[in-house]
Amino acid sequence: MAKFTKKIAENSENFLIKKFINQFKRKIKNKGRERFSFVLTGGKSPIKLYKNLAKEKNIPWRNIDFFFGDERCVNKNSKDSNINMCKKNLLEKIPILNSQVYEINIKNRKLKNIAREYEKKIKKYFNGKKICFDLTLLGIGNDGHIASLFKNNINKTNKKYVDFVIRKDFKRITLTIKCINNSKNIFLWAPGQSKKEIIKNIIKDKTLAYPVSYLKSKNNFLFHSN
Repeated sequence: MAKFTKKIAENSENFLIKKFINQFKRKIKNKGRERFSFVLTGGKSPIKLYKNLAKEKNIPWRNIDFFFGDERCVNKNSKDSNINMCKKNLLEKIPILNSQVYEINIKNRKLKNIAREYEKKIKKYFNGKKICFDLTLLGIGNDGHIASLFKNNINKTNKKYVDFVIRKDFKRITLTIKCINNSKNIFLWAPGQSKKEIIKNIIKDKTLAYPVSYLKSKNNFLFHSN
């Protein structure tokens, strides 16, 4: 069953964005002057959120390092690239250095090597300490998938932090459920009427029927529409 530390619901996406930004700022403030690691999500649902985040004046962007929950194996300028979407709507609009963005390097290489390289990049960032992102932002598909973790490939026993997925639409690189659940905070972003049905289903789910149901319940915030 999907459980959440806090459920935040609003009728308006604009109000929901304001609530998200307040919680986001609070988490950054709690970290003090230490660097803050933030995992971004792809898809269409966070575009408006990212545009509003980019306009915020009181966020210490230079203290934040950015990672990606998953990426499709497409050209970096493709409309289907999660990283491209995040850059256009957030990363290119805020005062950060290129070194603050930890990209998944998609090239014409073996998927296993791409996943292994990104895992090495993450391990190097944490420098021997436990891999534990400060905040992981996730969207949710209408089938209950998160990142590129679908019903047929989510694996609680997977010891990797990054893995690859082969699907009919795209080959993908994704953080594993182990990696995501290691995060200090998880924000599940599910605005709009189209997400109402899946949110209702996951809250009632008692059989781990959806990948999102595998999320830990501690410090897990659900942002959704009434």
